[in-house]
Amino acid sequence: MAYLFRDGVRFMFLAILAYFVFLIIKNANRNDEALFAAAYVVGFEVLSRMTGGVGFSYEFAKYCVIGFMTIGMFYRGFQRKSWPYLLFLVLLMPSILVSAIYVDFNTKFYNVVGFNLSGPLCLGISALYCYDRKVSLEKFNNILTACLMPIIAMTMYLYLYTPDTRDVLTGTASNFAASGGFGPNQVATVLGLGMFIVFTRLFLVKNKFKNILDVSLLGFFGFRAFVTFSRGGVIVAGICALIFLFFYFRNAGRNEQNSVLTKLIVIGFVCIITWSFTSFVTGGLIDKRYANQDALGRVKKDISTGRADLIEAELHAFTKNPFLGIGAGRTKEYRFALTGHTSATHNEISRTLSEHGIFGVLSLLILIFVPVAKWLSNPRSLFTIALIVFWFLTINHSSMRIAAPAFIYGLSVLSISNERKEEDTLIHRE
Repeated sequence: MAYLFRDGVRFMFLAILAYFVFLIIKNANRNDEALFAAAYVVGFEVLSRMTGGVGFSYEFAKYCVIGFMTIGMFYRGFQRKSWPYLLFLVLLMPSILVSAIYVDFNTKFYNVVGFNLSGPLCLGISALYCYDRKVSLEKFNNILTACLMPIIAMTMYLYLYTPDTRDVLTGTASNFAASGGFGPNQVATVLGLGMFIVFTRLFLVKNKFKNILDVSLLGFFGFRAFVTFSRGGVIVAGICALIFLFFYFRNAGRNEQNSVLTKLIVIGFVCIITWSFTSFVTGGLIDKRYANQDALGRVKKDISTGRADLIEAELHAFTKNPFLGIGAGRTKEYRFALTGHTSATHNEISRTLSEHGIFGVLSLLILIFVPVAKWLSNPRSLFTIALIVFWFLTINHSSMRIAAPAFIYGLSVLSISNERKEEDTLIHRE
């Protein structure tokens, strides 16, 4: 439907939002409907962007997540122990004042600040809602599945948009035509999230038919992620999958550990087939891309594709303005004055330091140490470290342009119960 009626996606998005708001209010968020709503919107965001379905506001998905979580907290409140995230939200405020004073006259202040702070605000509200909120492993798996469903739709849209990727290959650079005409970095990030989710389902869901479906989706997502020629999302998905596998294998009983090896063989086979097919379709260009080579096989000098220069400029801004920073949304303006270029930031860490100064340092310390401290109280958690790593690595190559890393961070501070049970009781059989 999205492919045939692009203009209808906007109304589809509004219908989805209306449905979830109705559901949350009707049930007074007793079953954490706010989490399901936010998860679905996070999965739907990139599809809505590539089809023009968010004409109301480019940051609409982040605002929706904020809205869902706020309504959810209205009914169920939040933990007093989550006060570090209230402090995190307060630490964002000084940069707004600095930006209001020094922002360029020709710059639209509200747009700049809204674009740059919508991600951190989304993260703060998500973490505030989720911190130490108890959910069962079954419910958590269903929340991830709610996020997965629109990613499947987006992937199908990509196949319809570019049925033959060979027609649009021009080199080893990130490919917009193979990414639905949208940003390859963001598309690959969401596809990587989908790959991670189906990977976890292969171990948590005890249903052979659904396991076959999930392993097929792994290849389905993998091919489209590879042909975006954006490496970040794929690499992050692989790292997070390995982390999850480590904790799962460590917590599993002996019988379950034996079945893990069988599943890994199947997964490995699917990955090899997917990579080999992609290599054939792209004429070996994908091999050169991941080897950091151009189409002629020459090794590129900068493996970061220019990101290192952006980080250097942002760290320069931090050293010159270490206390209050340069102000929210002023990174582009500062970089243009310094280098004559206005490239958008790709790294949320360096952007936070440059725009927020010492308050940014405190913010990052909260975001890193609070979930780690929570994990130390329950080091057998299956998901916590994998989700923290997904957030941290994603914001280092794609900043917080989409809602996914902010929401995933929030999920990392949930208290997921029933993680120590073995085999059939690990999760309710579907």
